[in-house]
Amino acid sequence: MSISSSASISSSPRTWNGALSRQLCGSHTHPQLSFSANNKQQKTIICSAAAKSGSVVIEQGAADLGSGPSRIGSLSQVSGVLGCQWGDEGKGKLVDILAKQFDIVARCQGGANAGHTIYNSEGKKFALHLVPSGILNEDTLCVIGNGVVVHVPGFFKEVDGLESNGVACDGRILISDRAHLLFDFHQIVDGLREAELAKSFIGTTRRGIGPCYSSKVIRNGIRVSDLRHMDTFAQKLDLLLSDAASRFQGFNYTPDMLKEEVERYKRYAERLEPFIVDTVHFVNDAISQKKKILVEGGQATMLDVDFGTYPFVTSSSPSAGGICTGLGIAPRVLGDLIGVVKAYTTRVGSGPFPTEILGKGGDLLRFAGQEFGTTTGRPRRCGWLDIAALKYCCQINGFSSLNLTKLDVLSDLSEIQLGVSYKQSDGTPVPSFPADLRLLEQLEVEYEVMPGWQTDISSIREYSELPKAARNYVERIEELVGVPIHYIGIGPGRDALIYK
Repeated sequence: MSISSSASISSSPRTWNGALSRQLCGSHTHPQLSFSANNKQQKTIICSAAAKSGSVVIEQGAADLGSGPSRIGSLSQVSGVLGCQWGDEGKGKLVDILAKQFDIVARCQGGANAGHTIYNSEGKKFALHLVPSGILNEDTLCVIGNGVVVHVPGFFKEVDGLESNGVACDGRILISDRAHLLFDFHQIVDGLREAELAKSFIGTTRRGIGPCYSSKVIRNGIRVSDLRHMDTFAQKLDLLLSDAASRFQGFNYTPDMLKEEVERYKRYAERLEPFIVDTVHFVNDAISQKKKILVEGGQATMLDVDFGTYPFVTSSSPSAGGICTGLGIAPRVLGDLIGVVKAYTTRVGSGPFPTEILGKGGDLLRFAGQEFGTTTGRPRRCGWLDIAALKYCCQINGFSSLNLTKLDVLSDLSEIQLGVSYKQSDGTPVPSFPADLRLLEQLEVEYEVMPGWQTDISSIREYSELPKAARNYVERIEELVGVPIHYIGIGPGRDALIYK
């Protein structure tokens, strides 16, 4: 991509108070923008005088398969769909679409903090949290693996809601006997922990995920298989509750609480029994029988407890490694991994967000993309697509292809920015996504600015029919990241997908 000019702008687009589509690169002289005074970062805008000519550096190879069914049918026996940002990329929709070509859809980590919104063939909306997104495909079996933490009351609420809307669940959902149980008190502790952190709070969903994984790691957790032994269940639960009471003054634990919870879980145990399976054996047996398995990730790589913006992360491993540990399958059986990435970037909760747009610009993206959490309803923070973070995620996961979602949300913009690289304030390049949060808060983002297409693309179904500016944007992302984009989302419905 030829660069016609570059200019250092006094502050970051994160605090831009003007219109999102304001022209930054109309000429070689760049207008001064209005920024909030408290911004401490400087970021560089690299302006392109013209869109790319359309030449694609990436060898497309299998991208020329043509129809969607051909592309989906060519996926590996064990494939996965993982998030490339801070979650909410639209993984559920792709899993729902791909599920028709797979025998099993499996969740491997996270819990009810994973909110996946999908639509059935009639356009009816379903919000899923624990149940895998393959449930709307009647021939698909859904597995909740050992790496997932299971809130049983929430699970049954979700199942009851699906069945009341005509989605059969009996015999179609299996829960690992090794999965850990998430109790209501974990949710209480989650809130107490956040309050304790005060201004340094993580911004969790308060669904008890972190406290439940903490119980697992310090080895006093309770697993699904323990529901088969109610004679020792009360003793184990007493240990958990007593530990929480000793740690948090605001947690009031009484003998009546234990008695009520034990009685409740006796009833749950009976109902849950038909769902409980040794999923490690089941999944590996399915692999040996040549069944096709699709793994659905919750959250995303930038929230990975190891690779994300720690401590502002989730408590599991939503990256590729979490598939093996969360399902008990060998790395050698993993095939195609598809990374899902929005055409821009969002995140919820606290933590660094280098390409964030504050003020009216962020509001415009938020409402255009309906960026409000499926699980919590919280407004998501919005910003430009962060190529540096995306390359980092691709490096960790080894994606074979990408699904670029919500391209249609950018349709009204006269120009679109891509955050292509990072550098320190003295100009020193930052080669990868840094672990140091202080550096993340202080670094500068270099942007490329590309022209928008300013036309509705939601009814387009063939890549060649997209406006040239939209194709240039897609192909520039491919070129910068080095991974082909095989799927392009241009709306929420099942059919609102372009196969490239």
